[in-house]
Amino acid sequence: MRYKLISDLISLVEDYDKECPADVDDLSSFIHWLNKSQQTWDDKALIEPEWKGKSAGRSADSVINTSLVHLYRYAKLKAKQAISNTAFSTPDDFIYLITLISHGSMSKTALIKLNVHEKSVGIQIINRLINNGLVEQSAESTDKRNRMIHITSKGNQLLSESMQNIRNASSNVTEPLTYPEKMDLIRLLAKLEDFHEQKSK
Repeated sequence: MRYKLISDLISLVEDYDKECPADVDDLSSFIHWLNKSQQTWDDKALIEPEWKGKSAGRSADSVINTSLVHLYRYAKLKAKQAISNTAFSTPDDFIYLITLISHGSMSKTALIKLNVHEKSVGIQIINRLINNGLVEQSAESTDKRNRMIHITSKGNQLLSESMQNIRNASSNVTEPLTYPEKMDLIRLLAKLEDFHEQKSK
């Protein structure tokens, strides 16, 4: 089964349901909406938008940087609300656990690097997770000095119990975007992240 394709189609149908009348529910109408939606987005992408301070010389780079900072703050606020009644102290706690779930056990250095933190900040987060019993560390068989970080059953359980709230928080941040817009934004953000990741090596 092509589960990703099915998931993508469900997201598109949800967008279609929000934007179209309830009585327009045949496949032909959906395909027409999808084609028109994609074409509309492609057309918009060619038009340079307006922004505050543009006439005074404010650059596109400045606007993008400010928006990224603001969106980070909005996302962090939503994440804090999602974990307000859990054992997580900060959003970074569950982000580190999600990283371990996605990538498997890894060294402290690798975990911190994947989350783009300074070493001192990352060590504080890992120590807090260890003290709360959400992760544990063990020495590598080849190098006793290198500590590997593993998520514990307690960490798995807490993450599982909190995931729906975390997903809702993520959805709230991107709520106004259509599915094609989300896909385009992912491509652009990935391009930026890949560029800066390569430069930091």
